[in-house]
Amino acid sequence: MTTIDWDAAADSFDEEPDHGLLDPAVRSAWAQRMETWLPAACSEVLDLGCGTGSLALLVAGQGHRVTAVDRSPRMAGQARAKLSGTGARVLVGDAGEPPVGTQRFDVILARHVVWLLPDPVAALHHWFGLLRPGGRLVLIEGVWGGVGLSAARLTGLLTPHTERIHHEALSGDDRLWGKEVHDERYALVARAEPAHRHTEVVDVHLVLRRGAEVLLARRAGTGYADGLLHAPSGHVEDGEDVREAMIRETAEETGVVLDPDELRVALVMQHRGPGGSPRTGWFFEAAYDPGRPPRNAEPEKCSELGWFPLDALPDDMVAYSRAGLDGYRAGERFLLHWHEDGDPVGHVPHGVRRAVPLPATAPTGGVHHIELWVPDLAAAESDWGWLLGELGHAPYQRWERGRSWRRGDSYVVVEQSPDLSGDTYDRLRPGLNHLAFHVRDRDTLDALVRRAPGHGWRPLLPDRPAHTVDGHHAAYLENAAGYEVELVVP
Repeated sequence: MTTIDWDAAADSFDEEPDHGLLDPAVRSAWAQRMETWLPAACSEVLDLGCGTGSLALLVAGQGHRVTAVDRSPRMAGQARAKLSGTGARVLVGDAGEPPVGTQRFDVILARHVVWLLPDPVAALHHWFGLLRPGGRLVLIEGVWGGVGLSAARLTGLLTPHTERIHHEALSGDDRLWGKEVHDERYALVARAEPAHRHTEVVDVHLVLRRGAEVLLARRAGTGYADGLLHAPSGHVEDGEDVREAMIRETAEETGVVLDPDELRVALVMQHRGPGGSPRTGWFFEAAYDPGRPPRNAEPEKCSELGWFPLDALPDDMVAYSRAGLDGYRAGERFLLHWHEDGDPVGHVPHGVRRAVPLPATAPTGGVHHIELWVPDLAAAESDWGWLLGELGHAPYQRWERGRSWRRGDSYVVVEQSPDLSGDTYDRLRPGLNHLAFHVRDRDTLDALVRRAPGHGWRPLLPDRPAHTVDGHHAAYLENAAGYEVELVVP
């Protein structure tokens, strides 16, 4: 970083109208602002209408390479003397069309210049052409006694060139001016962006769970993937967030009106169809409510709605929808699914796998899985499979002696191991006493307790199927093998 001899600068130019920058307090205030407006790394900075070089000297002192321009030879001469030893170069020329040739800059700085230009529209257009991609304009302007350029007007002049404009009011910082001011003074920092930025459609997909089953719809009459199954889905519309879009699409396609609290983010997947453009898909999970059964609310676009087992999805599905549900069942959180142009739209069993899981940050210390050894695998698959499915776990692994169900980053295993030392389980002996699971609300808890006996679970407290424990509603169930679960509602 260049060392500036401010005392020498003050001695040489104490007679100039220097906006107070020879006052150490004012100079320090401007230096702090410049640090926030300029890049942290050493950059090429073009100071237009530099005057005697006060701001250019601050910029050079912060380690940047400065080119300064002023149309007045006298001002440029003073700036050249002030900047001597900093490596800066000072040119005489018009700020509107600075004499820098084809050179490109990271920052263009102009203080109290734009309002004086005869054609600010043309000048701003030219300045953006002098910026490198991602570069920035730092424009310090104001309105004094009814003259000048308001922030609203200058923002309007910048809008055709960029959407990224940061406004910073300066009137309230008396340190910058060495006195109290009441007129409009401000800085605008505008970023140079490519003329055609990449954009993607955002779509939303519903994983509506009924235990171990998921709802699918068959497309019809749309002109795209007709005859194939997919999860209820749609596009995010202008002004919507993804959750609002999911609620709207669910109501339009299935007639089910979801509350925002019912939705959980299951998976985010960037996908591309054959010959198409990339899209970003949000998969949301929600639980089936028997009091709000889904119906085919768009028969002109859908020939049927149906429930399908999540661990045995049909093959006649839209490929990216099938990939998203397979990723969801496997516990993935982020996924890429990128078709080649010659790929079919539909899922191809045993075809080339296009889905690429992206690893998420590992939740250090979180539960990875819980493994229960059981004396009867068939009975355990029946009762545990029902209960875990009702609690939102998806069938995950299946092998000769075991099964597992996954939810998020963790899963539950039941296994009839050949290494079992006995054929009975006693939860009152040292070891696992019970598992406890969250349940969304009291109505869901009561419904689970009512239906549990039909699926191998009996309430441990039949006279109090759900009671309050430490401020929570809870119920306790036990299966025939003696395993206990606690169901808890906050």
